Amino acid sequence: MYASKLTQKYQATIPAEIRKKLGLKRGDLVAFEFVKGQVVLRRVDAFDLAFSKAVEDTLEEWTSEIDEKAYGGL
Repeated sequence: MYASKLTQKYQATIPAEIRKKLGLKRGDLVAFEFVKGQVVLRRVDAFDLAFSKAVEDTLEEWTSEIDEKAYGGL
């Protein structure tokens, strides 16, 4: 297990061993996902980013509070 202290701006350093295992370097993007009650950190690949940008505008109809309540736990 690795730990990192939050700064006043709620920022944390990703420990070197984790950066190495994920192949992270300065300027890379990371994603935080909730999986079964835990937060998973992963590297965002160029394909992930390109795909997200491509479909971003088509998903706005699903961002209402009603939809979140109805489908948020799926």
